[in-house]
Amino acid sequence: MAREQLEVLNALDAAKTQWYHFTAIVIAGMGFFTDAYDLFCISLVTKLLGRIYYHTDGSPTPGSLPPNLSAAVNGVAFCGTLSGQLFFGWLGDKLGRKKVYGMTLMLMVLCSIGSGLSFGHTAQSVMATLCFFRFWLGFGIGGDYPLSATIMSEYASKKTRGAFIAAVFAMQGFGILAGGMFAIIISAAFKTRFPAPAYAIDPLASTVPQADYVWRIILMFGALPAALTYYWRMKMPETARYTALVARNAKQAASDMSKVLHAEISENQATVDRYAGGQSNSFGLFSREFARRHGLHLLGTTATWFLLDIAFYSQNLFQKDIFSAIGWIPKAATMNALDEVYRIARAQTLIALCGTVPGYWFTVALIDIIGRFTIQVVGFVMMTTFMLGLAIPYKHWTTPGHHIGFIVMYGITFFFANFGPNSTTFIVPAEIFPARLRSTCHGISAASGKLGAIVGSFGFLYLAQNPNPALTDHGYPPGIGVRNALFVLAGCSLLGLCFTFLMPESKGKSLEEMSGENRDEEGA
Repeated sequence: MAREQLEVLNALDAAKTQWYHFTAIVIAGMGFFTDAYDLFCISLVTKLLGRIYYHTDGSPTPGSLPPNLSAAVNGVAFCGTLSGQLFFGWLGDKLGRKKVYGMTLMLMVLCSIGSGLSFGHTAQSVMATLCFFRFWLGFGIGGDYPLSATIMSEYASKKTRGAFIAAVFAMQGFGILAGGMFAIIISAAFKTRFPAPAYAIDPLASTVPQADYVWRIILMFGALPAALTYYWRMKMPETARYTALVARNAKQAASDMSKVLHAEISENQATVDRYAGGQSNSFGLFSREFARRHGLHLLGTTATWFLLDIAFYSQNLFQKDIFSAIGWIPKAATMNALDEVYRIARAQTLIALCGTVPGYWFTVALIDIIGRFTIQVVGFVMMTTFMLGLAIPYKHWTTPGHHIGFIVMYGITFFFANFGPNSTTFIVPAEIFPARLRSTCHGISAASGKLGAIVGSFGFLYLAQNPNPALTDHGYPPGIGVRNALFVLAGCSLLGLCFTFLMPESKGKSLEEMSGENRDEEGA
């Protein structure tokens, strides 16, 4: 049986789209823009780091990061992100969304700058400080996931909530795009100013000393968008759902939302106490009642995000290796260091422009029309199909003249990851759990995703190596090859599809209806 709904929550659920919705999307979205830029820009410069710090005299190929170090540089931010998602997700439910939101942003600004200033007299010390700052950068980014999703879900009306949370997440696409475009601009500018021969012609001269500034500038640029939105983040009021249902302050919740919605809202403290103090709003995360009501939901959100991120991050971080394997990027020895950065960035930007960004915005447009469940099911089915389409005729795709077909298919798998589970796994955990556990449960789901990203980024690096020991990258053991690695990723997508059936459809329902907070004791 439904319980009487609080006036302030009713006002939010029924609110027409207003200016404050858009400002909230931009403020929360710029955090995600920065997150994506910071997480993915490292893949643009890892080959450059190898050339600068791990050059071997007399080697026929340019220097490259040793396998363990390459995995650490690529994956250490994910380890930080996983820790940050769990910690800040929990803190967001304890201290409030707004208080914690500013902390995560400052951490991101400071550690972006720190990453670019990585210092030391030896290659090892530079890499050690880089990994140190990348970990804490990831820690700050981790906090952004549960807080941005929770804030947007608690601000939005029930008719447009999916689109608004998806719009925040879609800023990731622009972050990836900005990373590629900025790397193109910086590498092109340095290439013009400091021309150098290809590695095959003169190994030492092919990496100009100024190349050391290029990766530092690219990494440090991530601090700018985060710093620009700090002031506005601090001006946002706490969400009414947190203030009313968790902090139980009726007057403050009504006052905050009256300003935001430009309407007179009053709230009775006794009603808030009765609403927030019932059995439906008192069980904890580790209680039998939570397991009964939301146990399968949490299993669904964590498992689908874990499986998706194995596939998604494997593909995203190692695009450069796949492009090299099919011959879309020339052999490293035929380019100088800055030319290689330029070509990797150009390839990544093209994929982002054609597959990644459109996928996100298709989700924004259609999620409140066709629902979360349908988008996630279709996304996983199409990802599985297209990965098998890449893997089965892999030899065909790698022969000259067929590279464009491979790139198109590869771009389509990205499109359906983003118009699919990459967006919905972020949205659904912000909608289906109770207010006092919402940020924590989103943090757990997101951390499970990052665990998948760690498996993907560390595992794919080794798995995709050629089975022939003579053809592996320097320092790597033989793997199962790109073709078989693609089969593994297709299998992950198929498993993700199975776990999707544990998640409820939240389209058009209020947050309290989804979480069961508006049911009285008999109805519960």
